[in-house]
Amino acid sequence: MAKQLLKGNEAIAYAAILGGADVFFGYPITPQNEIPEYLSAEMFKHNKLFVQGESEVASINMIYGAAGAGARAMTSSSSPGIALMQEGISYLCGAELPCVIISVMRGGPGLGGIQPSQADYNQATRGGGNGDYHCLVYAPANIQEAINITKESFEIAECYRNPVIILIDGLIGQMMEAVDFDHVNKKRTLPDKKDYCTLGTKNHDHKNIVNSLYLDPYDLEKHNIKLHQKYQKIIKEEVMVEVSSNIEQAEVVVVAYGTMARIAQTAINELNQNGYKVGMIRPITLWPYPYDAFKQLKNCKHILITEMSMGQMVQDVLIATRGSNIPVDFFGRCGGVIPEPDEVANAIKQLVAKGGK
Repeated sequence: MAKQLLKGNEAIAYAAILGGADVFFGYPITPQNEIPEYLSAEMFKHNKLFVQGESEVASINMIYGAAGAGARAMTSSSSPGIALMQEGISYLCGAELPCVIISVMRGGPGLGGIQPSQADYNQATRGGGNGDYHCLVYAPANIQEAINITKESFEIAECYRNPVIILIDGLIGQMMEAVDFDHVNKKRTLPDKKDYCTLGTKNHDHKNIVNSLYLDPYDLEKHNIKLHQKYQKIIKEEVMVEVSSNIEQAEVVVVAYGTMARIAQTAINELNQNGYKVGMIRPITLWPYPYDAFKQLKNCKHILITEMSMGQMVQDVLIATRGSNIPVDFFGRCGGVIPEPDEVANAIKQLVAKGGK
């Protein structure tokens, strides 16, 4: 297919249709509104269902019902809206129901602003719902990568019977790039929906109950252990990360994701041309986090984490580097301010000036 110039939100929406989305439930909020706007027309053209819920709380519970009935269900929202969905996301994880959630980050806390941000890292990776649960969290750095991940996300969700969150900042949602939709999904073994969905008993002789309630604590413990084992399998099979080719020689390693990684890469390219030794680790999955990628640091004297936030990924990098004695520093802008490459370059130069201190 020839490349097309598309806005990020619209490209992601079309990729969801190609990925097999059956139903969409959502509620408007900036800066993700082009996703439901696009799907409100296009889903019907593909014999799919679109419903604008009366709220984000209603929408995530519609997702629960549709996923429980075997549909490939998706929603999209932005920071405060995703916050309202947290209880439903916990229920989906507890009931082991697959769905896809597009989260387009804006500045916060509270209503904050509508400009791009990365301040929902903890919201996505740590979760605001109750209990021991995880969502798979992907953080594409450009529209093409967002398309590829979105197309594949429905099978990933079904494979593990678990929600998948695609976490982008508002810049990716609103910018335009030349993209194609040729990505071929990885083949996965999917569970039989007859085993867990409420499809009726016409084709099988048992009733399925969609539920996350276990009143007996021993039954609930058994269920949590089962979920934990599934999460361990995800950690083993689904980590995605991009590591620069010079990582073993790099004296400064930048850790960044999403749009911030693109900004940092511009700074890194310029510095390397001027004799600096700078590499990058770019997590693509934020959960599971690519901790093992940090084992490749052989000559590193400083790590610089850079985010459009106050430093929410710092905790994961500290976990990854525990015992290494490599100093970890942070540079970020927040509230919707997008850093310039020169700002990142200056932060790196300051670390180099410190030497090994």
